[in-house]
Amino acid sequence: MKRPPAGTIPEAPGSYQFKDAHGRVIYVGKAANLRQRLSNYFADPRTLHTRTADMVATAESVEWIIVRNEVEALMLEHSLIKEHDPRFNVRLRDDKSYPFLAVTVDEQWPRALVMRGRKRRGTRYFGPYAHAYAIRDTLDELLRSFPIRTCSPAKFNQHHRLGRPCLLFHIEKCSGPCVGEIDEAAHRQLVEELCEFLDGDTEPIVKQLDSEMRAAAANLEFEKAARLRDRLSTVRRAIERQQMVADKSEDVDVIGLADDDLEASVQVFYVRRGRVVGRKGFVLDKVEALTPAGLIDRVLDHLYSDDPPQGVPKLVLVPTEPEDLDLYQQWLTLARGSRVEIRVPQRGDRRVLLETVTANAKEEFVRHRLRRAGDHNSRSKALNELQKALDLPEAPLRIECYDMAHLQGTDYVGSMVVMEDGLPNKREYRRFKVHVPGNDDYGAMEEVLTRRLKAYIAARDATPAERLAGGLDADGQPTEEVGRRRPAKFAYPPQLLLVDGGKGQLGVAERVVNELGLADEIPVAGLAKRYEQVYVPGRPDPVDLPRGSEALFMLQRIRDEAHRFANTFHGERRSKRMTRSSLDGIPGLGDVRQKKLVKELGGVNAVKQASLEELKAVKGLPDAVAEAVFAHFHPPADSA
Repeated sequence: MKRPPAGTIPEAPGSYQFKDAHGRVIYVGKAANLRQRLSNYFADPRTLHTRTADMVATAESVEWIIVRNEVEALMLEHSLIKEHDPRFNVRLRDDKSYPFLAVTVDEQWPRALVMRGRKRRGTRYFGPYAHAYAIRDTLDELLRSFPIRTCSPAKFNQHHRLGRPCLLFHIEKCSGPCVGEIDEAAHRQLVEELCEFLDGDTEPIVKQLDSEMRAAAANLEFEKAARLRDRLSTVRRAIERQQMVADKSEDVDVIGLADDDLEASVQVFYVRRGRVVGRKGFVLDKVEALTPAGLIDRVLDHLYSDDPPQGVPKLVLVPTEPEDLDLYQQWLTLARGSRVEIRVPQRGDRRVLLETVTANAKEEFVRHRLRRAGDHNSRSKALNELQKALDLPEAPLRIECYDMAHLQGTDYVGSMVVMEDGLPNKREYRRFKVHVPGNDDYGAMEEVLTRRLKAYIAARDATPAERLAGGLDADGQPTEEVGRRRPAKFAYPPQLLLVDGGKGQLGVAERVVNELGLADEIPVAGLAKRYEQVYVPGRPDPVDLPRGSEALFMLQRIRDEAHRFANTFHGERRSKRMTRSSLDGIPGLGDVRQKKLVKELGGVNAVKQASLEELKAVKGLPDAVAEAVFAHFHPPADSA
């Protein structure tokens, strides 16, 4: 890469982006002084860390964005990493979706449930927990003391219509809001008490139950006293599950690390009011050169760049100070709204606590390396076998596989699944609605591949201004939208494009890449179900991949995953069309009202059987539309 003239690089804070020959961002960094920081990359390559030298050798250009201060540079770096997912920035590996105990406080009758994945507004989250069964056991204990709703909206509406509560009410694990056994204010009070308890504020609940139990006994209400005694026992058992590790007034996150030259295991304990209320662990792949302090930077970036599950605490304990302690303390203080400290404990209980979390990180790192050792070797072997057998220019680190699904030409869909470094990358999966007449698998495959590869060409050939469009405001500052945007779809080309099928499907793929001028860039292959034969262009006979070989097994896995993904999408579309077809055509009942009506009443059959009064009682449904729905399913007798 040619070094930019030093005079053109500003001596100002900002974020810089290295780009490859295709214009893709491969590394994002931040700097208090862009000129000083960037000059470090253009030293003698022999003096650079191996990974840094690889990045500089791959890069074709470097760009930068100036901001007002270091905190804004840090926030812009987060946004750009999230947007571009650069290959040379630290990556999370084995970062599974941890389960949370969630309480939907924005609903009329809030409920408690186990949730994973993306968080939504109006819901309070507690955790994360290492295992879902740990949440369910804790919730099962607490429901006897805080019997709030746990059922789905459909089940709630079903029992509301029936006028009979479910089994949970009879075993005293639900207060029966669906049948009016408790009013809304009392139920919400139970919800608030449960949330306070899960936050670690347990003493008021214990004192309240104890005083109510004694008062009931003093008034000779022995049955009530016995019920309160049982509630108190279950609360105390649940408290025992939350390990006491610090002073009762302390809110602190404790970060433990164990690492080698390639990876780092991270464990985080969330301590609120002195008790461990959640924990999280993940593995970082060190694809960039990192000092111990730089590693802490990346861990803090990951933990607090998005909405953290337990919020930002007053104190964060770390094994090593970050490279710029003041910068990160300013950033977290801004996020919390009050002062936040980052410390390395030297002695006392906090030091012991950090050592405990670090011991957990070391133990998990050992388990991770044992799991990955055999897996990594087999994946490397499979990729090398594929390169040799299919005569590829390089090992196919990114493989894309395509499949179609339909039922007699209806609800036609296509799927694209992606395997990177031999592992599925579900964030890159894509689904396609296909628009071909009749039963035409070849036409469907051509449409999907053409759409995907044209999108890649458009992303590859876009100008820098087009790539950054919408990312900065008039003053050159990052907009809020940057943080919400996902990386550009189809930005990376596959190093092997695999289609599910034999010579026919392969011919379609070959024709598409040739017409788009990508034949020299993207190799194609087809995997036929019959005899599991692999076909490539220019060979009349299938490629001989031995049965039981790692290469064939890898192709089978991605082919089966593409088949599963396509069938799942097809089933969703078909189910949606079939279940909602009976509601189509009713005057005034559009798409949004259909969804609301089905959700409120608990299903399409419930809508069909609902009385006119029940339909009119649905909030937001005009009486005229309710009458039209009722008339649609209950026509006059003389019209039969």
